[in-house]
Amino acid sequence: MRRILLIINPAAARTRRQVGETITSVLRREGCAVDVVETSGPGDAAGMATVGVEDRVDAVAVYGGDGTVMQVVESLIGHDIPIGLIPGGTGNLLAGNLRLPKNPREAARIVAHGRPRVIDVGKVERASGVRYFAVACGSGFDAELMAHTSGEAKRRWGVGAYLARAWHLAKDMVPVPYTVTIDGRVLDLQASSVMVANCSEFIPPLLRLGPGIALDDGVLDTLIFSARGVAEAAQVMLKLFARRVDGLTIRHLRGQEVKVESTPRQPVQLDGEVDGETPFTATVVHNALSVLVPAQSR
Repeated sequence: MRRILLIINPAAARTRRQVGETITSVLRREGCAVDVVETSGPGDAAGMATVGVEDRVDAVAVYGGDGTVMQVVESLIGHDIPIGLIPGGTGNLLAGNLRLPKNPREAARIVAHGRPRVIDVGKVERASGVRYFAVACGSGFDAELMAHTSGEAKRRWGVGAYLARAWHLAKDMVPVPYTVTIDGRVLDLQASSVMVANCSEFIPPLLRLGPGIALDDGVLDTLIFSARGVAEAAQVMLKLFARRVDGLTIRHLRGQEVKVESTPRQPVQLDGEVDGETPFTATVVHNALSVLVPAQSR
């Protein structure tokens, strides 16, 4: 019998108590022993996952948003316990990149019967300690967007809240001087945003960041965007939707270690959570995390 620790974040954008009860019921009906815990504040999920690791559960399942998922991921790094993703937030970007179902019942069945897929994560040392990201970290416009999109707007409008705020913030977008060092190669440039990606899609499956990006290839992909104002920002977005990396307004570089510096300092986000300012250094941790996926998937 698979032993599951189910962590539920009641504050996630689309979480409802009855959905959590449904997930629990599905897991038990599928033959799992389930312990259910609910977060009540920042950092709770990490501590709960650590208890699960100590108890040697077979998997830690998460019903919540990307922020809750990454708390759990940080506790699972270095252990062979997989994470099960049941999307309950606004972006659900890791689940989307893995093509996991949005329907809680279907996602719960994958937790019960899925197989572990090993993926990379990115590692960043911040003032608050070592942090990890599964999708992307970045500085500049994307971090400004995360910082200025309210939780209330995300609960009401979902991804649309980010799009509306992006349109407003883009009016003041200007490139600033950056120094980006990738595996020792130093680049001095002007950029409005520098994103270090582990996954290929920022709005799955619509917006792909660049060609050849994979979450299990042992490297990080750095996307450097340069745009000024709404018109140029819109052009960059259209190129991303068309999957055209032109090497001018969008540059794509690959490496295992990426150091990002800027003048003036810019805000930094890790999987949608704002955490301080530049500089930061991101390194890839290869084969760091197991995620439960459908048994028939690659």
